[in-house]
Amino acid sequence: MFEISRISDDTIALSGRFDASQVKKATEFLAPVDCSITFDLADLDYISSAGLGVLVATYKRLDQSGKTVKLKNLSGHIQTVFKFSGLDRIFQIIRD
Repeated sequence: MFEISRISDDTIALSGRFDASQVKKATEFLAPVDCSITFDLADLDYISSAGLGVLVATYKRLDQSGKTVKLKNLSGHIQTVFKFSGLDRIFQIIRD
C-alpha cells in the first residue's frame, strides 16, 4: 500500500510501495505544490522507475521556478536506487 501525505508546510512523506499503479495518486497530490519541499522517505519500502519519474517531474517543475526538492531519511535500499539511477546527483539528499 502506498501513502502520500503532507506532514508540514514543506515536508511530504511517502510510505509503502511507490510503483506505476500509484503514479496518478501521487501526481494529483503533488500538482498543486508550488513551494520548496522535502520528501521524507523513512517509510518508503520500494520505488519503481515510474515513481522516480513522478519525483523527477516534480523536481523539474519546481526547479523551473527556483524552488528546491530535497530527500531525507532514505533507507539503504532506497538510497541504492537513487545512486544507481544517478538521481543522487540531481536531488539534494539530507544525511543526518
